[in-house]
Amino acid sequence: MKRSFTILLVACSVVTFGQNKFAQLGTDLPTPNVYRTASGAPGHAYYQQKADYEIDVRIDDKTQRIDGKETITYTNNSPDALSYLWIQLDQNMRAQDSDTKKIRQMNLEEGASYDDIKGLHNDFDGGFKLMKVTDAAGKDIPYTVVKTMMRVDIPAPLKSGESYSMKIEYWYNINDRMQIGGRSGYEYFEDEDNYLYTIAQFFPRMCVYNEVEGWQNKQFLGRGEFTLPFGDYKVNITVPDDHVVGSTGTLQNEERHPYSEANGALKAGAHRLKTGDDRQS
Repeated sequence: MKRSFTILLVACSVVTFGQNKFAQLGTDLPTPNVYRTASGAPGHAYYQQKADYEIDVRIDDKTQRIDGKETITYTNNSPDALSYLWIQLDQNMRAQDSDTKKIRQMNLEEGASYDDIKGLHNDFDGGFKLMKVTDAAGKDIPYTVVKTMMRVDIPAPLKSGESYSMKIEYWYNINDRMQIGGRSGYEYFEDEDNYLYTIAQFFPRMCVYNEVEGWQNKQFLGRGEFTLPFGDYKVNITVPDDHVVGSTGTLQNEERHPYSEANGALKAGAHRLKTGDDRQS
């Protein structure tokens, strides 16, 4: 019996403009400057921030839980000194105090069952449980969690051209996506006593910093997606030996885990999978 576990390292951007089809773009797009020209091309002073990740993530098939730890190395290529950093905690949209639950709606025109209504305000204990937030040497860093966002107060301003590394240890419960929905989660097959996992947004990740809005620190409510800084990813995935894993990235230990080109999956075995240099935008 094969169990499925899918990791998604995908970032996409969503841009929403006004409903007036004849509105001038100047009301929706930022004013051209040295960073972005009116043609849409990068200006002569254009920069791109960089966030590199080393992630170890493990799934517990008995408790439907993910444990993870990561090292983020953030490089400030902007001309500004940054006195604090913002991190996205997407999984917190499933936390008990999530704003997502406050805005949920449903159509009652065709009727709704009790389970449908209950699903709007479930008691699932979701969200990241942060165990540690430290610098590269293991020293605690002050941080403030604001729903799906986290502000990290670094000890000294991060000047242009400098890099800063931090470590985060965390875990979270995987949601039953057939009961409470979501773009990721698990599906349980009772006849086979088998779980299928589709996992996304499974790690705390850096917000975008740019010259238009500074830090992008808007709340994530479950719809749409935010852009991310460019960066390199090295990901170690540990799963039970009866799982089949599909993921983006470059497999680095193929000799221990034969790759099947037929279905784009690989047998996990009892060891750890490694993927690396998965460039995101």
